[in-house]
Amino acid sequence: MDLEPSPLTITPLLCDKHFDAASVFRAENLLREARRQRNLPEGMVPEICVLDPDGDLVRHLLHSGLGAKSPVWACYHTDMVVFEADGVAFGVVGCAVGASFAVLIAEQMFASGCRLLLSVTSSGQIADNGPTPYFILIDRALRDEGTSHHYLPPAEFAVADRALLDIAQAGLAETDLRVITGATWTTDAPYRETEAAIAAARDRGALAVEMEAAALYAFSAACARNVLCFAHVTNQMAQIEGDFEKGEAGGAHDAILLLVATARAWSRT
Repeated sequence: MDLEPSPLTITPLLCDKHFDAASVFRAENLLREARRQRNLPEGMVPEICVLDPDGDLVRHLLHSGLGAKSPVWACYHTDMVVFEADGVAFGVVGCAVGASFAVLIAEQMFASGCRLLLSVTSSGQIADNGPTPYFILIDRALRDEGTSHHYLPPAEFAVADRALLDIAQAGLAETDLRVITGATWTTDAPYRETEAAIAAARDRGALAVEMEAAALYAFSAACARNVLCFAHVTNQMAQIEGDFEKGEAGGAHDAILLLVATARAWSRT
């Protein structure tokens, strides 16, 4: 059986996208109905919100008593945990894994008062930058997922805002965290990361593979929203025993240091 894709199997995703047209279904309207149905109070989430796809940060905050569920977050699918660190308030949503879910939550965060969204996602190493774990400040993400194509015309990469990258780099330089800046590969299908696909992404400059950044950066560019994505490189895709070690509290301790440094630098601008 011939499994090679034909043009007819590729093009439908890219058809009938009207990038300048207004959306009919809007996050603001869904949140309005959620508040009505669930009898939730009006209110704003913290200006700085966080996506925590692995959920390690959320679990740490709840287990340690450092965070509490937001009473005003009106999402049908998730809870938001609010916490404060070094005088900075954050609203975190955990376990929003994958491009489409991450962007759905991002839309609702900005409709609820967010002004800066930071994503810290677990990531698999595909280019050797030394022992894991460490962080990548993602400056561009290879678009091997579907969601970004609903926000921006086809292109190889979705790119971070240069000014936000500069702000984050300045703030993170004041920490002892190991953070490098570079590209990642965003995939919709982690269990289809073949040797050929990994090699192709590496040849395009990707340092690691994750599941959200390309879509979040496309949303950011299309909707003029402040979004920065970090990859927490924790593994070599489980090809060695003892992989996926993230550090203290499942990586939550270092993630908080990274979030605070970035947020403080942004707040100074």
